Amino acid sequence: MDDHKEEEAIAELSCAIAFKPDLQLLHLRAAFFDSMGDAEATIRDCEAALCLDPTHSDTLDLYNKACGQADPPKNTNVALHNNDRNQSWQCMNLFQFHKMAMEITQILLSAQSPDGKIRTAAEENLKQFQEQNLPHFLLSLSVELSNDQKPPESRRLAGIILKNSLDAKDSIRKEELTQRWVSVSSSIKVQIKESLLRTLGSSVSEARHTSSQVIAKVASIEIPRQEWQDLIRQLLNNMTQQQAPAPLKQATLEALGYICEEVSPQDLEQEQVNAVLTAVVQGMNQTEHDFEVRLAAVRALYNALQFAQTNFDNEMERNFIMKVVCETAVSKEIEIRQAAFECLVSIASMYYEILEPYMQALFTLTANAVRGDEEPVALQAVEFWSSICDEEIELQEEYGGADEGNSSVHSHFIEKALPVLVPMLLETLLKQEEDQDQDDGIWNLSMAGGTCLGLVARTVGDAVVPLVMPFVESNITKSAWRSREAATFAFGSILEGPSLEKLTPLVHAGLDFLLNAMKDQNSHVKDTTAWTLGRIFEILHSASSAYPVITPANLPRVMSMLLESIRDIPNVAEKVCGAIYFLAQGYEDSGANLSVLTPFLGDIISALLSTADRADTNNSRLRSSAYETLNEIVRSTNISETSNMIAHLLHEIMNRLSRTLELEIVSSDDRERQSDLQALLCGVIQVIVQKLSGLDETKSIILQSADQMMILFLQIFACRSSTVHEEAMLAIGALAYAIGPEFAKYMPEFYKYLEMGLQNFEEYQVCSISVGVVGDICRALDEKVLPFCDGIMSQLLKDLSNSMLHRSVKPPIFSCFGDIALAIGEHFEKYVPYALPMLEGAAELCAHLDASDEDMLDYGNQLRRGIFEAYSGILQGFKNAKAELMIPYANHLLQFTELVFRDMNRDEGVTKAAVAAMGDLADTLGPNTKVLFKDCTFYIDFLGECLQSDDDQLKETATWTKEVVSRS
Repeated sequence: MDDHKEEEAIAELSCAIAFKPDLQLLHLRAAFFDSMGDAEATIRDCEAALCLDPTHSDTLDLYNKACGQADPPKNTNVALHNNDRNQSWQCMNLFQFHKMAMEITQILLSAQSPDGKIRTAAEENLKQFQEQNLPHFLLSLSVELSNDQKPPESRRLAGIILKNSLDAKDSIRKEELTQRWVSVSSSIKVQIKESLLRTLGSSVSEARHTSSQVIAKVASIEIPRQEWQDLIRQLLNNMTQQQAPAPLKQATLEALGYICEEVSPQDLEQEQVNAVLTAVVQGMNQTEHDFEVRLAAVRALYNALQFAQTNFDNEMERNFIMKVVCETAVSKEIEIRQAAFECLVSIASMYYEILEPYMQALFTLTANAVRGDEEPVALQAVEFWSSICDEEIELQEEYGGADEGNSSVHSHFIEKALPVLVPMLLETLLKQEEDQDQDDGIWNLSMAGGTCLGLVARTVGDAVVPLVMPFVESNITKSAWRSREAATFAFGSILEGPSLEKLTPLVHAGLDFLLNAMKDQNSHVKDTTAWTLGRIFEILHSASSAYPVITPANLPRVMSMLLESIRDIPNVAEKVCGAIYFLAQGYEDSGANLSVLTPFLGDIISALLSTADRADTNNSRLRSSAYETLNEIVRSTNISETSNMIAHLLHEIMNRLSRTLELEIVSSDDRERQSDLQALLCGVIQVIVQKLSGLDETKSIILQSADQMMILFLQIFACRSSTVHEEAMLAIGALAYAIGPEFAKYMPEFYKYLEMGLQNFEEYQVCSISVGVVGDICRALDEKVLPFCDGIMSQLLKDLSNSMLHRSVKPPIFSCFGDIALAIGEHFEKYVPYALPMLEGAAELCAHLDASDEDMLDYGNQLRRGIFEAYSGILQGFKNAKAELMIPYANHLLQFTELVFRDMNRDEGVTKAAVAAMGDLADTLGPNTKVLFKDCTFYIDFLGECLQSDDDQLKETATWTKEVVSRS
């Protein structure tokens, strides 16, 4: 018998054994393993068989033979004859595994029982089976999934558990599951994969669907490792079989689609891609009469498009693919049409540069869908044009708007289609839904059209205005609310893109009309008007603008209407909060113009606090919006004029925070509402403290309230028991920075919560915030932080070594090393043997990050900046005493700096930090660095580059570094 037939026989036997551990079947499978030379598998099956009959002579002979062939040879003194307890226990364990496999159906059903005790016991059994024998556990699940005689409920759960045993959202957990699968013996994996492939032909659609997903999860592990190389061939065989049943073809196409979604394009050979595309396109063909097959084919094409670069580069193949997709987009079935348009959206993003020959046909296709098709299809047709806009906006940003440079790749599709595209989009604005303002998650044709119109405005700028304004003017006064709302929506949508010169006169002409529209009888009109006002303030309003839209003359009218409208229904009030937010933001950095808001400050604060307290809504977004707007008002106020009002506000917010501690908590929802409210109030306190700390004369307000603030914050921490409220932690950081050395008296009580935050690696945002607060405290206390440094440094080093901690926390930890060193100076000496190797290890890691991964590049820049900031802080800390401690690390720092200099992917923040660290090295070590800098001449080019920068701060740092290096 050849190897392939033996493998098939083993697979069939395994399925049978999974249902019932039979002596003869186990012996027969052991014999097959023996003939294939697999001693370990032979021994395993013999032991399982001998558990059933310890005296079976043929199995004993086979067992002794296999033990002799094992590497290393196994003791052939068979324990079953000698009643050796350990060996007998192992055999009984094997028997239990087979028994568990036999009972898996009932266990899976029990795991879904409404009876809590039965469910818990079953879940424990499954967990035990998984932990004690993962390979047989996975095999049992795959057999369960593949057996059409089993209940749908057990098969469904088997598939879910199988899928979750192979993949996870968390990257660390995913890698762990991958390694577990890799460690499973190849014979077991073969059996599992055969079961999965068989399931694609199941009569139960849910089983087929689950199996296609699990096949893709296995493929995502194995194909990049050059394993399961015949998977694509096996799947394509299902499509080429004569008389292949439609369910098998549908499930196969689904599996191919999921595989394309899971693996990277470089993992498949072009020949395989061609074969997949051929099968998919054939499945889409009108000659395929089964709806499910055609739908699966279109969805598979969507996932396969990323693999098709070579095919789209070939004109003949590209024409064929586009022809099939466009034909499919007019199929009689709505789901197929929708899926085809989704493919066109994806093609617009991936293959923009090849679309020119097809654009006339695509416009006709999309226009017909927008104007006459069902909404799910029409939405995708609009999305096609949004994708074209996204591509052209990106090209314009990349080439800086220079037509000479981008004419070969920028086809200006939006500009060419503008006269027909804009009217089509304006029509969609009139297709509002009656309750669209009340439903947070709603997305309809009107909203999609407005969003696309906004992208069009960003793409073509001023050219969109004359096409939209006639629609606005003709509809804004009509009696039908849909017309008024659509006109307002159209105007608000085109505010980003056109020039201030073009828009400012229109805003001045229409502002009074918009303010009056805030009294419209229709809530939709008011909602959209408030949104449009917010857009005007966000995009066009700036106190320093040459084309101001808000002037001293119209500000009182604007503010009066906003403060009146904030009392409107909740969804309108929320938009009004946003408008006030952006109105205030326009004054935030305007210096003397801050005084413009002073006369209105009391009324604004009162209105926002009342809005936050409204009892006529369960919508937490309105409360959040009110408090966030209050924060912006505080940031934008002239504090020297308004300190008394801000001090009064601080006490009001503290009183509100105190009342949250008295709330009755009887459910998890109550706890969540309390926590959300505390977060918002702590956020306001943080902003007020930061604002008051900006002037010496207002710091006294903070000092007077500091004790009460800390009592509140500590009470909030205490009521959360095992977790720390991140917003309270941020507020404490602001308080420490504001009051400086005075913060020392709070440290003994606060430290345990700070430590709790640093230990909270599971809620990594809390951990990250706590690290930042350590920096704030170090800057506030200087050497007074020393008694707490052992505990802080110990926890920071543990965090760096913790593989479960989110990587984003690690760069701030390195920066924190610098903060601590700066604060405690020469006392940092005892941490050098632990901290510096960590820095060197992180520097080494930076050299091996994947440069093709944008996220990893961003992380690499954060990490390098953190490393340089650590070195700068440590060097400055040792400058006046024990500078010699850093001599052994100087060469490594310069080598790392040179690597960073030669990396074109470094960002400006890294450049500044690197140049500053180089200067700190020369400044701290002085003559000791002379030889190092003489040998590392790269620094001359590095400083030369920085001195040519447009960034004044970078030039200043580079000039200083150049001076201290030349002195050393």
